[in-house]
Amino acid sequence: MSPRVTLAVAGRVLTQLRRDHRTMAMLLVLPVLLMSLLWWMFEALPGDTFDRVGPALLAMFPFIIMFLVTSVTTLRERGSGTLERLLSMPLGKGDFLLGYALAFGLVAAVQSVLAVSASVLLLGLEIQGPVVLLTVVAVADAVLGTALGLLVSAFAQTEFQAVQFMPALVIPQILLCGLFVPRSGLPDVLGAISDVLPLSYAVDAMRLLTATSDTGEVWNDLLVVCAFAVGSLVLGAATLRRRTA
Repeated sequence: MSPRVTLAVAGRVLTQLRRDHRTMAMLLVLPVLLMSLLWWMFEALPGDTFDRVGPALLAMFPFIIMFLVTSVTTLRERGSGTLERLLSMPLGKGDFLLGYALAFGLVAAVQSVLAVSASVLLLGLEIQGPVVLLTVVAVADAVLGTALGLLVSAFAQTEFQAVQFMPALVIPQILLCGLFVPRSGLPDVLGAISDVLPLSYAVDAMRLLTATSDTGEVWNDLLVVCAFAVGSLVLGAATLRRRTA
């Protein structure tokens, strides 16, 4: 791997994204719109429903969007033969995946800053911990979605197949992360599965930041999310194919 080559790949991806206005709008604006819709839904209801479910969905929306966009974009590169041409040059699989991760990670950072800022400053989401740490967790979760999207692109053969991985990798995490039933209240088997799903730790970190100013457990959860993201990138680099069979 070469830092120069990796940065060149990242620059190429960012250039493509800048020219794709619809994708950029979905990446940057959609999470803010979804959080705003969520706030609007719960505004007239009694209680603090938005403060209860908002942190979990603030973790989920960037994760889901980055997963979909990254997996489909990478499959498009391979299906069009671009990846095969790139890898015929002095470019390793690690350079390719890390370059994509850096580019989408930068977009994820901007996306998360916008979503967190809108949720806290405009929509009134109550938090006890530092806003900066809340943003870091949101960024890490979006990067996790990027890493899993890159991993999926190594196994899927078409863009449609990449989307089909969502029920297998994303929806179980949404169901078991504690959004619908507290993780402590899950049956033993489902609780054990929830303990090995990275989105569970992202949601836990978000909820801790809204409930307490003690950030010790938040850093532990953040470390788990980052470890899953790195592991997904490494596995993706090991399994990435040059072209679709």
